[in-house]
Amino acid sequence: MAESSQSYGRAREGLRAYGLVAAMWIRSTMAYRASFVMSTLANFAATALDFVAILLMFSRVDVLGGYRLPEVAFLYGLSATAFGLADLAIGSMDRLGRRVRDGTLDTLLVRPAPVLAQVAADRFGLRRLGRVTQGVCVLGYAVAALDIAWTPLKAVMIPLMVLSGGLIFCAVFVAGAAFQFVAQDASEVQNAFTYGGTTLLQYPPTVFAKELVRGVTFVLPLAFVNWLPALYVLGRPYPLGLPGWAAFTPPLVAAGCCALAGLAWRAGLRSYRSTGS
Repeated sequence: MAESSQSYGRAREGLRAYGLVAAMWIRSTMAYRASFVMSTLANFAATALDFVAILLMFSRVDVLGGYRLPEVAFLYGLSATAFGLADLAIGSMDRLGRRVRDGTLDTLLVRPAPVLAQVAADRFGLRRLGRVTQGVCVLGYAVAALDIAWTPLKAVMIPLMVLSGGLIFCAVFVAGAAFQFVAQDASEVQNAFTYGGTTLLQYPPTVFAKELVRGVTFVLPLAFVNWLPALYVLGRPYPLGLPGWAAFTPPLVAAGCCALAGLAWRAGLRSYRSTGS
């Protein structure tokens, strides 16, 4: 009971510290509102190019891997929205390697606040709302264009996928940051699993080799962000022939990923020995 209360206290302290640091950066951003609007629109436009590439593909073909444009847009919108929320919340985690190299991480260690919360909220980029907005727009189009017999369960699956997917991506961000304690210059490796992962999930699993699909299902479970639950909503079978109940496991997978990422972070932080300068 005491340990549970202590863990709750640490989590509450971390959220408070995160909120304070993020609020500071938001105030700084909103001091130049025109710049904020332009950078948000630029973020929206830059991320929209990914979907433009899909539209160009469908200008030449009617189906991609057996999926029509609204179905691919559904996968795209779910992946982009989930990743956008994670990127908005803790996208600054990839800066950790730079802090480890130049020794500025030491300044965070001496502050009376959890290091993870400080790193996650560092340079909080409100302009990343452009990515989230773009993903929501594509998802809205897909839901309107799809011919699906909607049920309450299928309707609930959409916010469930977005929230669970966002947490899975957050776990990948944290685990990648933990790896940078050792590698120190591994931001591109981390980006391969975060930005690269969301790009992968924007396309149907049928266009990829089964070995890759197995890898993102059983090794790095990115498939639970959208592939498995989305194919249930679309009424399509998963390429690996998993049981139907697997579509409802993203919250459990997200919880497991967050727990493992937390352990990796603590191990990485313990291994940090400063730069000595």
